[in-house]
Amino acid sequence: MEFEGMRTDRLGLLLDQFDRAREMAQVRLTGLRDEEYLWDPAPDSWSIRRRGEAATPRAYGPGEWVLDLGAPDIPANEYAEVARQAAGGMTVAKIAVDWSVSVERVEQILVHTGAPEPDKTPVTTIAWRLGHLHSCFAGQWEWTFGERRQEPKLLVDFTPSASLALERLWALIDRWRDSVATVTDEQLDMVGFSQYPYGSDPDDLYISVLAGANLEFIHHMAEIALLRDLWRTRSTTPA
Repeated sequence: MEFEGMRTDRLGLLLDQFDRAREMAQVRLTGLRDEEYLWDPAPDSWSIRRRGEAATPRAYGPGEWVLDLGAPDIPANEYAEVARQAAGGMTVAKIAVDWSVSVERVEQILVHTGAPEPDKTPVTTIAWRLGHLHSCFAGQWEWTFGERRQEPKLLVDFTPSASLALERLWALIDRWRDSVATVTDEQLDMVGFSQYPYGSDPDDLYISVLAGANLEFIHHMAEIALLRDLWRTRSTTPA
């Protein structure tokens, strides 16, 4: 169904949202140069680094450059998601595997009451955020529409070149969007249509997976836009 040129079916709404977010993101990323792309906005930022120079224990990538990744944990803003997983019937052991944490850590979160303490997560560079998005979408495509056999963390060859990173990202994003556009109503309601091994995709309705992918893209692109604003004004901000 369409209303004044807009689709109102479930898949159409998600595609329109993604298309609009992609359009805004491409405009906001115009003119990104290497220095800004790799800029550390705060001490101990996560970024992409040459293999052997990464400051994090689980940095990954198949080539010379790897993406920082710290010890596994569940951030405070995901406590509610853990509770939903448990309420939906997932065992504590399965939740622990999904988040790569111990059973004890999941149990600690499930009995938590009151407002969670703010996370003390590191600031990440534009390079890290773009690399993270690229890695996530590459992995989800492979384990939904691809052969479902390649290790997601080895799918993206990270690069210190902003222009090359964007060229590769947009090509992947367009492939993702084209594949999603072919999904049927039956597949939207299928549990396990995506078998992406990191997270709860195999246990979720695919429409929920798609909504989550949109959210991931939108919120990281918003963060990148803010980092670009901070970069642009960094030399004019009073001490």
